[in-house]
Amino acid sequence: MTIILIRSLILYALVIFSVRLMGKRQLGELQPSELVITILISNIATLSLEDPDIPLLQGILPVLALVCFEVLSSWVSLRFPAFRRLVSGTPQVIIRNGEIDQHKLRALRFSPDDLMASLRTAGIFSVDEVQFACAETNGTISVLRKAEKQPAEKADVCDALQDTDPPRTIIADGILREQALQEAGLDKSWAESVLRKAGLRIGEVFLMTADADRQFTLIPKEVQA
Repeated sequence: MTIILIRSLILYALVIFSVRLMGKRQLGELQPSELVITILISNIATLSLEDPDIPLLQGILPVLALVCFEVLSSWVSLRFPAFRRLVSGTPQVIIRNGEIDQHKLRALRFSPDDLMASLRTAGIFSVDEVQFACAETNGTISVLRKAEKQPAEKADVCDALQDTDPPRTIIADGILREQALQEAGLDKSWAESVLRKAGLRIGEVFLMTADADRQFTLIPKEVQA
């Protein structure tokens, strides 16, 4: 039992040292190569803990080798941008001038729900507020609001503002969400009338959001060549 405890403490210290050496990052900020190295280190350390018959050195050496490889890979990435693009990829613009690039979203396997969730994380509840959005290589979304949607200072606000609920996702990738309609105080007939005026069917809609004031955003699906 004492041996297992000592092995656990040694491997714990080794893993902490390895993570510190590779740099401080939150899990959501890891590049693909860093995430792979982190998972491998965890698995190697686990094997050494599960089987006391495995020499401790056989658990330490692979971990140190992986850390050295990651540090070397990071150095090469800094010196050679082409290598960095190969390993980590490049940021992808998914909204430009307020227009969603549906082709890029499909290539990134981003659903309309994923996009809206990322925008909400940035404090944006309507696509209409976005001028530019970029999918970073670590999976996060960077967003630039339109000029007229930029947050105002208290000194800039003269009139009293009224609180309102955020828009609901009514249609996502051609699927109508009746529950969202009810939450917004709307119904299916209203949505169908909006689509008729736009000359669209439900299956032809990429994203539609609406709020209780019947303010809506409607984005048709792109016609694939």
